[in-house]
Amino acid sequence: MEAVISPLPNDVEALKVLLVSALQKADEAEAKLANAHARESAIEALIAHLKLQIAKLKREQYGPSAERSRRLLDQMELQLEELEADAAEDDLIAEEAAAKTTTVTAFERKRPARKPFPDHLPRERVVVPAPCSCPACGGDRLSKLGEDVTETLEVIPRSWKVIQTVREKFSCRDCEKIAQAPAPFHVVPRGWAGPSFLAMLLFEKYGQHQPLNRQAERFAREGVPLSVSTLADQVGAAAHALMPLYKLIEAHVLAATRIHGDDTTVPVMAKGKTDTARLWVYVRDDRPFAGSDPPAALFHYSRDRRGEHPQAHLAAWSGILQADAYSGYNDLYREGRDAGPVLEAGCFAHARRKFFELADVLSSARKKSRGQHSAMIYPIALEAVQRLDALFDIEHGINGKAHAERLAVREELSAPLMAELHTWLTEQVAKLSRGHDLTKACFYMLKRWNAFTRFLDDGRICLSNNAAERALRCIPLGRKAWLFCGSDRGGQRAAVIYTLIQTAKLNDVDPQAWLADVLARIADHPATRLDELLPWNWAPRSEAIAA
Repeated sequence: MEAVISPLPNDVEALKVLLVSALQKADEAEAKLANAHARESAIEALIAHLKLQIAKLKREQYGPSAERSRRLLDQMELQLEELEADAAEDDLIAEEAAAKTTTVTAFERKRPARKPFPDHLPRERVVVPAPCSCPACGGDRLSKLGEDVTETLEVIPRSWKVIQTVREKFSCRDCEKIAQAPAPFHVVPRGWAGPSFLAMLLFEKYGQHQPLNRQAERFAREGVPLSVSTLADQVGAAAHALMPLYKLIEAHVLAATRIHGDDTTVPVMAKGKTDTARLWVYVRDDRPFAGSDPPAALFHYSRDRRGEHPQAHLAAWSGILQADAYSGYNDLYREGRDAGPVLEAGCFAHARRKFFELADVLSSARKKSRGQHSAMIYPIALEAVQRLDALFDIEHGINGKAHAERLAVREELSAPLMAELHTWLTEQVAKLSRGHDLTKACFYMLKRWNAFTRFLDDGRICLSNNAAERALRCIPLGRKAWLFCGSDRGGQRAAVIYTLIQTAKLNDVDPQAWLADVLARIADHPATRLDELLPWNWAPRSEAIAA
């Protein structure tokens, strides 16, 4: 049986009505589809936002137990950025589609509440002209009842300027001698770069991981062409001018009786290849035991990882060194050392990591879901992680308290757990084969038991070496951008600037603003009062003059 097709009307007006109706139905379908896409995007963004919040809360609660969580959080934040952008774009598409029809309402996404703009930002008031007469009746007797203010955040593009310092010459009519004011003393030779420009150059290169060639390209697009070699000259000269502050920070760090130490790789150019050099860091941070001395980070560079380097860095130092089990530190721990004893404090985060890798349930599940081979999960490793996490939970409760209070809590709560852990590790080693990975993880702690139990006798000692690892985080981030150091001198220069920038950050000081002010003042600042320019003593020149 053939389907009956209704014939189209021959009347032009009827055809127009039919066409308009079809277009309206198409617009409605398009609007409904756009609404569905917008709703789906909003749900995905909300799910990603909630997942990120859960991950952050877990990290705050469990700390070191959330292994590799920093990289995971970074990836989740990037994913959330993209999903939020997709949701905003779909919202606009839905609004545009709904505007074409009168029967479909555009989907409105519930956005997270935005914090007010900071009070210190300047406000520019733009008043929309008021009506001269009433739009309803045309009367001109208008009385102001109030106003509604909508704030929009705006940015002023970076502006460049050339400062001309003019020194007028005068001749004496009596003796015919010429007099002129002395030339200003610049922090770098020939002084064509101002302190704010130099601070930006250093902070972009070492604090924001932007190589000079990328900076030069951006400057050229802004109408200021500067060659890479010209910029490199300024970096070298500025680093040399800042060396006295580096020495003061070095003295401050090595005056501590307890420091954190660590190192990381840094590629360096060699003939036809790149070598693997090292950047070392020593961190002084007394805040965990309520110390009053300011925190600081000291960086050193070396071409290799031989033990002679940390031995040279700490040749005149004695105290407690919190570090991993690197054998290059062993000579520092020997008895009868001329400079005094260096006591080793073990890092529980390193010890925990060895067990965690054998008990990473989530990683194993992910590999299985992708059809990849997953390593065996060992119940012994899982129990070891739980035992170590119990110690970290105690530390979270006493972090930031005085060392005497920390010591009392450790004697009461942590000491019994450490005794049980030692007995348990010894029992596991007796059951396992000598070459098993679990045996190696157990022996990592048992062979250094004095170092791992030293925190029970000293409230100043931390349970982990995370302070040094956090300070070193800038190096792996930078490696992805600048790839390698150009030379050994470049590595040494990087150590100087990293020391300044990371120390400023540890003291909650804006590194770029601090560097700009220091570079403007250091040339004529008295050498005996140079410590006034250190981040923890620093006050901007305007505040210093007012004081």
